[in-house]
Order: sequence, then C-alpha cells, then structure tokens
Amino acid sequence: MDELMTQETVRLGRAALDHLPAQIARPAYKAEELTPGIVHIGTGNFHRAHQAWYLHRLMQQGLAHDWAIIGAGVRPGDAAMRERLMAQDCLTTLIELRPDGTSAEICGAMIGFVPVEPDNAALIAQMAAPEIRIVSLTVTEGGYFVNPATGVFDPDHPDVAHDAAHPATPRTAFGAIVAALRLRRDAGHGPFTVQSCDNLRGNGDVTRDAVIGLARLSDPALAEWIAAECTFPNAMVDCIVPATGPAELAAARAFGIEDAAPVTHENYRQWVIEDAFCAGRPDWDRVGATFTADVHSYETMKIRILNAGHQVLANAGELLGVETIAECMAHPEIAPFWRKVELNEIVPHVADVPGMTAADYVTLIESRFANPAIRDTTRRVAFDGSSRHAGFVLPILRDALQAGAPLDGLALVEALWARMCAGTREDGSEIAPNDPAWDSLQTVARAARTEPAAWLAQDDTYGDLAQSDRFAQAFDRWLRMIWQDGTTAALRTYADAG
Repeated sequence: MDELMTQETVRLGRAALDHLPAQIARPAYKAEELTPGIVHIGTGNFHRAHQAWYLHRLMQQGLAHDWAIIGAGVRPGDAAMRERLMAQDCLTTLIELRPDGTSAEICGAMIGFVPVEPDNAALIAQMAAPEIRIVSLTVTEGGYFVNPATGVFDPDHPDVAHDAAHPATPRTAFGAIVAALRLRRDAGHGPFTVQSCDNLRGNGDVTRDAVIGLARLSDPALAEWIAAECTFPNAMVDCIVPATGPAELAAARAFGIEDAAPVTHENYRQWVIEDAFCAGRPDWDRVGATFTADVHSYETMKIRILNAGHQVLANAGELLGVETIAECMAHPEIAPFWRKVELNEIVPHVADVPGMTAADYVTLIESRFANPAIRDTTRRVAFDGSSRHAGFVLPILRDALQAGAPLDGLALVEALWARMCAGTREDGSEIAPNDPAWDSLQTVARAARTEPAAWLAQDDTYGDLAQSDRFAQAFDRWLRMIWQDGTTAALRTYADAG
C-alpha cells in the first residue's frame, strides 16, 4: 500500500467527504446538483468501476449533471447491496490496482437506489419517469434468457413464462423494462434506450431480442412500438474488477475509508459503443469511450482473447489449486498452455482493429492478467461456465471446425471444464458449487469420466458440436488423459506438441 495511507478511518457518506484523507480524490460536484437520467439494473462491482466511473469523470468536468444514475436490482441479493450503498449515500470507493502501487477515488455518479421488490413496482415506476432516458444493465452473461445451443431468446424459460402471464408484476429485469415502456407509451413520455453493459457478443442485439421477444408474448402491439421507437446499442466493455471480500474492505480502510462496498480494479478500461441512443446520451467519448459503427470487431477481439482466455486459465487453475489469475500466468504449465491456445487457436479467428493487431492484443492481455496487484480469483472467473463456455469458447471452436484450423487446445479447454465440474481438485479437495446448473453438470461430469461423450451430449450447451468427429475425438483423448495422468500431464503434452 502507498505510504500516504492511514489506519484511521472515516465512514463514507456525503457529509464525510471533506474529512477524508487529502490524497483521496473526491467528487467536485454536489449531489444536489445532479438529476437522474439513467436507471442501472445490477449495481455490482463492474458497473461501479466502469460505466459509473466514465459518468463520474464527465461530472468532474462540470458535464452530464442531468444523467445521474439510479441503482436497481431484481434479485433478492440486490437488496443487500442497496442497503450498503444507501447507508453511504450511494458513494463508492474505487481503488486502482497498478503493479507499482495503488490509488483511490470516490465516485458519486449514483444518487439513489430503488427498493428491491418481488413485483418490481418501484423499479417500473422509476423507469417510467420521463427524465429517465437510458436503462442500462449488468445482469451477467447468463441473464438474457438465451438458449445456449441456439443462441436465440428462449420464450419457454419459466421466468419468461411468468412475466408473459403477469406483465404488470414481472420477476425479471426485462419484464420490468417492458412494463415501464408500456406506461411510457400510454402516458406519451416516449421511449428510452436499453443499454447492455455485459460481456455478450452483440449485447445490444441480444437485449433487443429479450425485450421485444418478451413483450410480444403478452402485448404484440407494444412489441411493435418498442421495435420502432427504442434503441439497443451494441457495446464492448472491458475492465478487470475482482469481487469484494475481506481484502478489499481492508484496502479501503488502509486508505482511511470505512466503505461497506468498495471496488478494486485494474488500471485499464475500454468502452466501445454503437452511437444509437433514442433519447440522448452523455458524451462518454470526452473521457475515453469510443463511439463507432464497428463495435463487432472490437467485441470479437475482446471476448475471444480476454473472455475466452479467462476460461482457458480458470478451469486448469481450479484443478491445480491455483488461487488467482495472476498466479495462473506465473504457473510453469498453465501459462505456456494459455499462450499457445491464444496464438495458435484463437488469434487466427480474430480480426485486427484500428491501432491494435490480434497478436498485440494477446500481449496486452497477458500483461493485464499477470498484474500481481489484481487478486482476481480463478473461482470468480470460472463461475457460470455453462454460459461462459457457450458464449466465449464454443463460437471459436465452430469457426475452427469450419476453417479446418487447429482445435486441439480448445478441446482441452472443454475437457478441463468437464473435469472441474466433477467437483474435486487434483489434490482431492472439494470444489464448491460454482454454476447455476452445478448439480446437473456434476452428474454428467462424473459419468463422463468413463464415457466422455456424455459431456458433449449436453445439447443445450454443445448442440451439433458433438457430431464433429474431429472435436469429439480430441475431447475424448484429453478427458481420458486428465483423469488417468492428471491435469499437469495434459497441459505439458499440449504445450510440447509440435
């Protein structure tokens, strides 16, 4: 920690800003100068370190004061976050973790948080308010009701079916958005932009499909109005943001701040956005965001090299008991495996973007992953593999099959995931449940120990990939080797192959 830090702490809140240690950057604007323009659903660490930070930087310049954020959530766990944030006036301590030191600032772009309710009444009312012009979301990759095998909106999901049958009392974020848009249409308030900030290819298109698809189930005329009036910009978002635990709480205290929900983050951010906002937007490009019509190229580079690259590391790390991503990058077997998969099997399916080649991006990601100040756990990165492998890794596998390109390492990535889902590490210790579908995954993973084809028979994940002999045979070979000879032997065999 930097030597300027103190062990004396001040409880975070608007009234305490003037009493914080002098080295802590704080808002140059006052809460009473701000009015809401954005409702954000899913106020976890990533949102507060990314979208809220960009808005905060604008506000520091005296701009965008009519775009303040109202936080929201649709899950019972979001109520705990609301309680923590409201107790400190929705302020967040952002702690930047550089390899050579740390710094902290207070972000005040959020000014309220609606109550979290089973019927989402308060959220619907807030989004229906005419001053709200953007509703944004970070609800995780698995929260968009996409069938992983088909890649399209799943109208048969139980939560979707509930919202279609009870449109005034929805369970989901998308049901609440549809209900709010109905109120706005009926009141003549006009539409808002729905902006995904999740790591999904074509996240705006996916969001559009979810909102319009759900609306169509209960009110086809409303669905047509949404399709004609609302916008759903695609975007690529990037910043490594670890989960908050005791170490992060202690880091805030070391800066002299008692914060119940601090956020640590790396010293890198990127936000590439399609400029499609039906009701206006903040000028995020003034503080480093990029507006472009070609979001797809940027998101493909990031999702394939960084997000798929995370999955290359995390399952191997879990099996070998390597706690963090940085430690994986220092591991004598995991690191060479990662780099070979990236350069030989991922980069060939990634186009260059202005100012950055795919190979250079691998080097950038390598340095970011290796940052020892970022204690990003393999467990966090491995969470919800059923969504992340389907969204990040399997599209590359499909491209490799179509092109007749190498895929041995990608097949090994899938075999490592299957082995991890059996629920034990190589040292015999238990891997705690780490996926919404953990119980079913574990059952299949244990059956796949002797019949690897059982894993690929999960149609909702692999679809027709199991019909590819080249992939199925490689997967079979790797999974049998992992169970017989161990993860380290499999990694070495791959890395040493010509």
